[in-house]
Amino acid sequence: MTGDLVGQLEAISRGRPDRVLRLRGTLPLPASQDPAAQDPSGQEPFELLIFRGFSSSVTHPTAFDPDQAALPAGAELESADLLQGPLNPRDEQLLAGPLMPDALLGPQAWL
Repeated sequence: MTGDLVGQLEAISRGRPDRVLRLRGTLPLPASQDPAAQDPSGQEPFELLIFRGFSSSVTHPTAFDPDQAALPAGAELESADLLQGPLNPRDEQLLAGPLMPDALLGPQAWL
């Protein structure tokens, strides 16, 4: 389901080159060989940016192939921020959020 949602948000973003969508959530931790070192929550945070139809993780490696999912199975989306694009890290302009990611499924929500 998460992959479908990301794909739909990517499609909307193609028509809005003046917007960047930042998604935050959690990913399942990779299995550790040392059970004592495993985080008890079994999850780690991630941040994904969507711009002009493409997703890129700023916290985890992503495949070079744009046809591969940017998030692995088990990823959970928790919030979304709509930002003025192109993104300027020195002057980030929040337009909306935090929101539930599915609140941005309609193109009208992208202001």
